Amino acid sequence: MALGHKEQEVMDFLHSRVFDSVLHSPRASKELKSGVRLTIVRMEQRDARKMVQYFWSAIKGTERSIGFAERMRREGFRRFEEALEEFRTKFDDRFLRRP
Repeated sequence: MALGHKEQEVMDFLHSRVFDSVLHSPRASKELKSGVRLTIVRMEQRDARKMVQYFWSAIKGTERSIGFAERMRREGFRRFEEALEEFRTKFDDRFLRRP
């Protein structure tokens, strides 16, 4: 299923700020790469509003997301937390309301 314009914008942002550094790194663990791929699949199943909610849920922290974020930090990769300020201003309510 092809992503809409807004969904693609969210995913492009996250790929450039978080996902791609893990996926293209020879030093990232297989588990970390697998977790990033699973996150991508889960996010791509959502519309833009739900993608933004998913991001904020990961920041807020579930047992799984807290452990995953810690693993990313330990392995030396940027996490959602490092993209927070830019994400907050780029993908605000105004973004979600636009056609």
